[in-house]
Amino acid sequence: METLFCISTALAAGLFMTRPAKKLGLPAVTAYLVAGILIGPYCLGRLGIEGLGFVSAESVQALGLFSDVALGFIAFAIGNEFRLSQLKKIGGKATFIGILQAVITAAVVDAALLVLHIFLGEKLPVPMALTLGAIAAATAPAATLMVVRQYKAKGKLTDLLLPIVAIDDAVGLVVFSVSFGVARAMVNGEFSIISIAVEPIIEIVCSLALGALMGVLFTFCEKFFNSNSKRLCLSLTFVLFTVAISKLEFEIGGVHIGFSALLVCMMLGTMFCNMCDFSAEIMDKTDKWTVPLFALFFVISGAELELNVFSDPAIIGIGAAYILSRSAGKYIGAFSSCKMAKCDEKTTRYLGVTLLPQAGVALGMSVTVMELGDIGSIIRNIILFSVLVYELLGPVLTKIALTK
Repeated sequence: METLFCISTALAAGLFMTRPAKKLGLPAVTAYLVAGILIGPYCLGRLGIEGLGFVSAESVQALGLFSDVALGFIAFAIGNEFRLSQLKKIGGKATFIGILQAVITAAVVDAALLVLHIFLGEKLPVPMALTLGAIAAATAPAATLMVVRQYKAKGKLTDLLLPIVAIDDAVGLVVFSVSFGVARAMVNGEFSIISIAVEPIIEIVCSLALGALMGVLFTFCEKFFNSNSKRLCLSLTFVLFTVAISKLEFEIGGVHIGFSALLVCMMLGTMFCNMCDFSAEIMDKTDKWTVPLFALFFVISGAELELNVFSDPAIIGIGAAYILSRSAGKYIGAFSSCKMAKCDEKTTRYLGVTLLPQAGVALGMSVTVMELGDIGSIIRNIILFSVLVYELLGPVLTKIALTK
């Protein structure tokens, strides 16, 4: 019963917060995040009334299943942007920009934090700088997708943006795996080529293969149903099933094998939209069904943000350096790669701004770095601080960039 109260309270808070947000010209995503903060453990939750708000971090984490499912549907929707007809026009350009801007961002953040290391010493050790640089490459597909949908954005920039965001996460995964492997080796004094080079490649290949397999199976099963309602039900079933399978982890010969739920579900959507003749209609109906799910996802994300990170001046200082250097890296990376790819002037100027939001993928990486002990805890707090800033300002900046 308390869980149902929390869900209904979260949805109600998100909906009512969109009213003042609309008058202020803010995206709905920002309204949902602010609503989550207000009913979270640091605001309304402090009253200790179960169901009225989230009274603790554990009560927020108890709804983690909804976040996993929402990210699955977000990736599924992004996969729909990889239609062959569209990829023939922008595929090579999107891939080039997606890879180059992510690598440049990581390099800029690494350089900035390593320079800061010279002045701060052990307050900002080298492993921490390398890990933060790798996490900086990731962009939040959820916030970007929601802003694009809310304002029905169309144009050259939008056509490039969603494929780039998807590619960005794949590149970010590789960069993070390599950098984190090096950081872990420096902390533990153990160097493993398998964890640094082999496992991330295996994860990406296995994720894409699993997504392709599920996409073929999905398309095959759709042929047995003619009504739109049953096809929609089957679509939801396959996305949920795919999210569940992507949680599997196992080891073969000492090599850890896991899957990226984002990549798996993205590939599921890509295969389905290219193999099924009526995929556009099904995708449209799925999008309408997921609106309340996405709203709940962002309210939960807002409630998860830990406001106590502001109590540590060191976290604020390093976090500010991370935010500024990542923002510069994203803009410089997108601007320079767009110039090389000969994009139009407006896309070149504004693409970098739309890549600023950061949340789910980065938070997932910050959980992984907890293996580094005390350094990992500091990194997680820095990422929590930056996510709070990026998730509140990122959607607003994305809206401005898309409008211009």
